[in-house]
Amino acid sequence: MSSTALGSNRERSAKGRSSSPIRKYLSTVTTGPASSKKALSSTDNNIIQPAEKKETGNTRQKTFHDFYYSKRKQNAPVPAASSHPVLFSIDKTITKPATAPTTPTTITPSPSSSVMKPPPFKRSHSASSKLDTVNERWLTSSLPPSKKLRNSEHYDRFTPTITDMASVQFAMKNKNESNPLSEEIAKAVGIDTSKRILSYTPPPPISKNITKNVPKDILKTHTSTKSKRHILSTPEKILDAPYIADDYYLNVLDWSKHNVVAVALDKAIYLWNANNGTIRALNYEDDDPVASVSWSGDGAYLCVGTTTGDTQIWDVESNTRLRSMRGQKGRIGVAAWDKHMVSTGSGDGSIFNHDVRIKNHLVRELYNHEEEVCGLKWRWDGQLLASGGNDNIVNIWDARTTTPKHTRRKHMGAVKALAWCPWTHNMLATGGGRDDKKIHFWDSTSGSCLKTLSPGSQVTSLHWSQHYKEIVSTHGLPHNQITVWDYTSLKKIIDIPAHDTRILHSALSPDGQVLATAAADENLKFWRIFDSDGKARLGSDNRSLIERKEMKRSNTALR
Repeated sequence: MSSTALGSNRERSAKGRSSSPIRKYLSTVTTGPASSKKALSSTDNNIIQPAEKKETGNTRQKTFHDFYYSKRKQNAPVPAASSHPVLFSIDKTITKPATAPTTPTTITPSPSSSVMKPPPFKRSHSASSKLDTVNERWLTSSLPPSKKLRNSEHYDRFTPTITDMASVQFAMKNKNESNPLSEEIAKAVGIDTSKRILSYTPPPPISKNITKNVPKDILKTHTSTKSKRHILSTPEKILDAPYIADDYYLNVLDWSKHNVVAVALDKAIYLWNANNGTIRALNYEDDDPVASVSWSGDGAYLCVGTTTGDTQIWDVESNTRLRSMRGQKGRIGVAAWDKHMVSTGSGDGSIFNHDVRIKNHLVRELYNHEEEVCGLKWRWDGQLLASGGNDNIVNIWDARTTTPKHTRRKHMGAVKALAWCPWTHNMLATGGGRDDKKIHFWDSTSGSCLKTLSPGSQVTSLHWSQHYKEIVSTHGLPHNQITVWDYTSLKKIIDIPAHDTRILHSALSPDGQVLATAAADENLKFWRIFDSDGKARLGSDNRSLIERKEMKRSNTALR
């Protein structure tokens, strides 16, 4: 093939490449002024389009393809002599700057000749710059072979391929998948994998009431840290409570879910709103003194026990008595709610379970105390009931039976203080009276005693903290104090001298931070024991619970 033919072919191929729509985006030189761009504009007019490049003859700019084929030709081995004609030839064309038009000189490099490097160009930020050619220094890098980039012909070096991801997923084991080998081994040795493993006792009975088997939300608890928190040893508020009964076996103080405190003062019942400090009297007009008060779980109803053995249910919103239930012979000194069920303990040692929704309210009678029942507490799930009496006995009752699950006689005094642990549902704390002065922690499942505390005073009430792993106890003679205990270490955190006489009654606020105590000194005091969020103080009204003169007038009028 003649050189003239090769030249004409090169001219035709150059013209074809220059007119190609892809070729014009491979040019490194643009002609004409740069178009102006609008900041953060989303239109296509801001993209700088490459200008048309005019080529004459064999004069053209060096492109990526030129460098690529030139480098390939230099590094290619010298072929053996052949009789076949040459199919193509790569020419390097360099245009020399001159004042007058001159004929371009064509130089055909040989394998031994050096390639002239073009000056580095400045990239723009336009869309067309993404397709610009690469500087030749990237093709003739001086880095050693070990540091050069690996061949990425088949795989992207930045993102994993589908093959890599599949291999990783195949290597990961699904915990829910059954292991065939384990199943075969279990079958060979005679193990039934569908049954409970390492369980040598039958499962515990399940309540017929489906709602009792559903797990309930329990307030989050936190363990106590080594850093000591400051507990105030002075009451946040003090209210007068005249004519309060000085009787260890009664329970005349309770705090509702709606932050309302109910306190019975002889033959009157008063409601103090801890949110705004307002006081309201219940329309209780009986001649019998009140022996106990207890709020329902929703805070809408108040159970009132009298000294004659009557159990009354009051609607607090309308201030009316809904019903009165009779049957027990002794005074109703304690009551405890479980949803629509209220349990009452009597002076004759009996415990009645009343369903307040039906006419025949008495659904179960429990007898295992020889003397007056002074303590009752339902567990939060309603499956177990704890009772304590003046006979020094602690009974744990299953809600489905009439016989006690456990009966313990470890206390040497009357058991009035009862409290179920909020974070360990099977643990019960009990406190003994004047002749005992002990606090025992019981496992309700096995009936065993886990721990014992010796505060040295008559225990009148117990309350678990909802924010820390602590328990607070109130005491009578001889110290009349409030004590906060760390349950983990059984160490005393603080002793607070609370009243001049023994503490008879106590109640914990619905948020679990404030403890209300009442004593025979006719004072109702509020102590912020478990402050965790710095909420506002109790009540905005600093008035006394009642005025003594008004109380005397009301008592005179009732008689």
